[in-house]
Amino acid sequence: QVQLEESGGGLVEAGDSLRLSCAASGRDISTAVTGWYRQAPGKQRDLVATLTTNGKVNLADSVKGRFTIARDNFKNTMYLQMNSLKPEDSAVYYCNVNFPDSSMDYWGKGTLVTVSS
Repeated sequence: QVQLEESGGGLVEAGDSLRLSCAASGRDISTAVTGWYRQAPGKQRDLVATLTTNGKVNLADSVKGRFTIARDNFKNTMYLQMNSLKPEDSAVYYCNVNFPDSSMDYWGKGTLVTVSS
């Protein structure tokens, strides 16, 4: 079993930056597709960014130019760097790991990001 633990969320002002971390244990995530999702109150959970094993990045249009996703295979940790934060970015952010060979999907418990105007 894989366990994911997010950290780095908090209360910030518009224009600030945050770096979210997701530490994985149980399996090596270097062979998986990793990603970040977010869910605001009253809204569905939406994709923010994904990163494949060969370095292909996919970003939601709402965060392009402001966010970036990265992975440290040695530390078995993934990151979401968030710059120029806006109030509409406020949400609980979840990391996700998908192993295509086993069709297994793992989620962290989330970290709260609140951006004030």
